[in-house]
Amino acid sequence: MTSQQRVVVIGGGLAGLRLAARLGPAAAVTVLGEESRAPYNRVLLAEVLAGRYAPDVAALPDPGPVLRRGVRAVRIDRAARRVHCDDGTAPEYDALVLATGSNPVLPPLRGLFPPGGGELPEGVHAFRTMDDCLALGAAVRPGVRAVVIGGGLLGVSAARALAARGAQVVLAQQAERLMERQLDADASALLHAHLTALGVEIHTECRVRGLATTGAPPHAAPSRPGRAHRRVTGAELADGYRLDADLVVLACGVRPRTGLAQAAGLEVRKGVVVDDRLRTADPCVHAIGDCAEHAGRLYGLAGPALEQADALAATLSGSPTDYTGTRTLTRLTLGGADRPLDLAAFGDPTPLPGDDVVRLADATRRTYRKVVLRGDRLVGGVLLGELSTVGALARTWEGDESLDAPHDMFHLLTDDGGH
Repeated sequence: MTSQQRVVVIGGGLAGLRLAARLGPAAAVTVLGEESRAPYNRVLLAEVLAGRYAPDVAALPDPGPVLRRGVRAVRIDRAARRVHCDDGTAPEYDALVLATGSNPVLPPLRGLFPPGGGELPEGVHAFRTMDDCLALGAAVRPGVRAVVIGGGLLGVSAARALAARGAQVVLAQQAERLMERQLDADASALLHAHLTALGVEIHTECRVRGLATTGAPPHAAPSRPGRAHRRVTGAELADGYRLDADLVVLACGVRPRTGLAQAAGLEVRKGVVVDDRLRTADPCVHAIGDCAEHAGRLYGLAGPALEQADALAATLSGSPTDYTGTRTLTRLTLGGADRPLDLAAFGDPTPLPGDDVVRLADATRRTYRKVVLRGDRLVGGVLLGELSTVGALARTWEGDESLDAPHDMFHLLTDDGGH
């Protein structure tokens, strides 16, 4: 790579800024960040909402002049190698990197939007950006009734943060248990009990079908588009039951932002399709982070985004590096009045026929540890309450190391070497 190569990065989040930092002054880097505020780490938003951290604690290192804040890319001209922006500029590139991230999923709820589109009712919040977080934080107060829709990682984090602020929280989860993608049934039950102890009322196998609002009714067109002055008053369940609500938080997952790539004629499936060099079908265009689909997989987590940014930086710097995928570890700390509950999950914690399972549980200490072995390989695990051994387990799993099962597992699972 020459010192004059122009690299344009669309997206000023964790992945895009990591790439810019890794490329350094050797490249002429321009990062287009749609948000006008200083960049921040989304992983810490729940801590900001809970009041444990001030917003500036979540700030990412200042990227300097390479970041153009409040600038939205509207069109990619691949033939001219230009990115057209909403401020009228059109920076040229030698290498273009899509780090556009993802948007929150807005479920098809009756009453969510007026006919023809418009704004969310007052009191209804997504939970994806710092603006979302601060708006929700400004609305919450002790005793306020909050309904969180979604019991995955995002919904659980939002529910415990609102409970920490004194809200009366109801969590509605359509699946049969909390965090069903990461946790097995036993671990999910412990999580359920912990949140309940924090005051969160949990409804699983529960589908929200609509919102009740004051102001203009859902079937009436607003007098001015998007300005119906509606306010949420409740969430209506599929069984006809209504949950009263002053606040509703939409935590139904995220969807990769792929519109720019699709309009530019790039291949999009679940995300923007990339190869092991994180290239699209156009060798000048790359994708990393939440929007990138590699080997049929979307990650949506910080760890893989950072690994992809590092691999691409090496490639663009003249040291071609293959990205072969990331083994993801999910970690979460849920606060409590007496002590927090720490959680970690990796790989596949659901055993197949013939797998070995090692499980240690202590109801008094509220700890649970489970690992799954397939042959002599560790393929997944869940730990709650005590994570002192998670580092050794993660290294064994990530390194795909051979084990003497189950003897070695007891050494990895316990603090005292299994004695």
